[in-house]
Amino acid sequence: MSDPDVKPSPNEDAPNSPSREFAAYCESEFERRLNSGVDFDEYQYRKSMKLVLDKLARLESEGQA
Repeated sequence: MSDPDVKPSPNEDAPNSPSREFAAYCESEFERRLNSGVDFDEYQYRKSMKLVLDKLARLESEGQA
């Protein structure tokens, strides 16, 4: 279910950090799409998710998120 390349934010101790909430949303959306019966590009989905999570992690570490 989880992609080993997608790393949680350094602030993962914060229960409602933006990166944690986004990662949870992405995982549920991934499962929804996977079970919908409609084809989608799993690789591109994970790649896009990683890009956003990396950006959120940077912003969180700078105290901007």
